[in-house]
Amino acid sequence: MTQPTGSGKYQISLQAKVFLIFVILLLIVLGAFTVFVNWVVVKPLKDRTVHEKLEAAAKVSDQIDFYIESQNQLSQRILSSKDTFSILEQGYRSDLIYDRFHQRRRLKDIMFQAIGPSMNIKDMAIYDRDGSLFVSYLDAGNYPPSLRSFLDKSRSSGRWTGNGFILARQGNAISFIRSINNQNGKIFGYLSVQLDQAYFRSLTEGVATGEIYVLDEQGDSISGSIPAADKSVFHKPSAGNGVYADKHQNYVAYSRSDSTGWTTYLVTPKQSVLGPVDSVKYISILLITSLMLFSFVYIYLSTRNILLPIRKLRSQIWRINYSNMNVKMDNRPQNNELVLLNEAFQDMMERLQQSIEREKVALHEEVKARNSALQAQIAPHFIHNVLYLISIAAQEGKNGVVSEMCKHLSDCLRYIVSSPYAHVTLADELEHTKHYLSLVQQNYEEDLEWEIETDEFSRQIQLPRLVIQPFVENCVEHAFANTDPPWRIKITVKQFNGLWAVEIKDNGSGFPPDKIREILHNLRTSDADEPESRNQTAAIGNMGIVNSVNRLKLMYKNRLFFNIFNHSGGEQGATVQIIGSLAKDFY
Repeated sequence: MTQPTGSGKYQISLQAKVFLIFVILLLIVLGAFTVFVNWVVVKPLKDRTVHEKLEAAAKVSDQIDFYIESQNQLSQRILSSKDTFSILEQGYRSDLIYDRFHQRRRLKDIMFQAIGPSMNIKDMAIYDRDGSLFVSYLDAGNYPPSLRSFLDKSRSSGRWTGNGFILARQGNAISFIRSINNQNGKIFGYLSVQLDQAYFRSLTEGVATGEIYVLDEQGDSISGSIPAADKSVFHKPSAGNGVYADKHQNYVAYSRSDSTGWTTYLVTPKQSVLGPVDSVKYISILLITSLMLFSFVYIYLSTRNILLPIRKLRSQIWRINYSNMNVKMDNRPQNNELVLLNEAFQDMMERLQQSIEREKVALHEEVKARNSALQAQIAPHFIHNVLYLISIAAQEGKNGVVSEMCKHLSDCLRYIVSSPYAHVTLADELEHTKHYLSLVQQNYEEDLEWEIETDEFSRQIQLPRLVIQPFVENCVEHAFANTDPPWRIKITVKQFNGLWAVEIKDNGSGFPPDKIREILHNLRTSDADEPESRNQTAAIGNMGIVNSVNRLKLMYKNRLFFNIFNHSGGEQGATVQIIGSLAKDFY
């Protein structure tokens, strides 16, 4: 899987790289499949199983509520009989044994009519308003003789005010207790119904896998025998229903009744709840593991067969030296597509490299030719103007001025004719502009004032020749025609954050608005790369500016910005801005 290199280090072989790539892709696919199984199969199955347990607990709770509601309806039937109120009222006024016996018989008849033929209670009793036992339906003898202590305790604790009904534990029995009162709220006595524990057990048996427990609000057992040590596993519910896991790894589903306050708990071993879920999970893990092992073997063998021709070719190349150049190589067409592809790619790269070199040479020659042609459009016009100024000074007999002007002209001509397509620095271009302004000032004398602000940074900026002087010449020839002297020209060089800027500012009459639009339009339409731009007129103020900007574009391409504008705010004149970047494109 690894092999030593010339430096003694070990490098992973191509087969190992391909094998690792396929293994990583396989692990990603299998990981996605595992997530899919957990979210689409395992999680919904777990949620459904837990939901079924919650529904089973809620079903038992609803059946208990229905049973309690039936006792409430039973008590309502007894309270609906007006004889009940009159019998209890008479019971307070008579102490005769016969009258008491007769009153009890009548109350038992009323209870019999209310209960009907089906009886799912243990017993029923009526107490007078003092809480003393008045009559029992079955006379089972399990009722307490008085409810006085229960009534006092319930009222003091606030559990029951005497209205409605309350469920209370009396010994081992659970009783449904409510007051017997008329529409005006007058209490005549109390009705107590002992609930049937066997009926409770029938509701909780065989409902679902697990044990059913019913606890009241105090945590006492209503149904189901709970050891004292295990009562801690039953949490007091904070909501109507829910599911949690206890300390014994059991799932506990609970449902709390709003009418009775009792909570039904369904306790199921975790294995019983998650058994189907774990089966699906283990089968998925087994299938994924088997698939991974099979895929690893298959990928290893496949990569070995695919890369076998490359190994053979590499070993044969290593055995070739100067003494056995005529050794025959294995050219059997066995998986040689990679070899053919590599040969075709190398041949394509060689031909592409040759084409690029030819294109670079042709482009360089074309740029030099265009640069020389554009520069030649400007130089004759400049020489003509300077010679005209020298002739005027000679006619006026200014020999010293003529000598100085000839020296400046000599420097200018030397600058123009030396390597016309070679680039110069901005400092050289500004020095040539100084010679030009010195020549021009001999004609205008004190009426012309000029200033050049620059620094050492200008020696780092490369420019074509004669790109600054045409803008200065435009100021002299056109900007001051309709303004009074003194005429001022200021050239400023600035640099910041990898950018350089040259500003040429005058105090003349400025450009007419249509002239600025014409110049900017010509700059957009007459690109230096277009052949038709070579045939345009080289007039100063229009094509002189266009040619200078186009020559800058040949060098800077998308790293050049040009702007021209008249001054605002009452200030006369115009400004030409040339901004370039040393590295970053503007557009």
